[in-house]
Amino acid sequence: MTDSPYQDRVKAWVEACFPASAHTDRDERTHRFLEEALELAQASGCSREDAFSLVDYVFARPEGEPDQETGGVLITLAALSNINGVNMEDAGERELTRNWARIDQIRAKQAAKPRGSALPQ
Repeated sequence: MTDSPYQDRVKAWVEACFPASAHTDRDERTHRFLEEALELAQASGCSREDAFSLVDYVFARPEGEPDQETGGVLITLAALSNINGVNMEDAGERELTRNWARIDQIRAKQAAKPRGSALPQ
């Protein structure tokens, strides 16, 4: 681990890994976050039916503010990590290290995906 904040180190990795058209695209970053959140929910036992029910619930409500919703994501991620017996900071560090080692694979996947699609491939 370094003295540099995790968020700054992730930014450096994203900028090194992706072209500006991908790392500055809010829709792309949002879709990749949602994909990872769904994968974590699935790995934690969430059913497809519950996921779709929650999508309907969320999109029937007024849109939130990114700053407040980010705080909510961090709190609920910490709580879920506790239940799953995962140290979220260690998991984040491991994944960032793994991603630095896989830049070529990640770039190839990015290049092969359909432009403008929420789907990763």
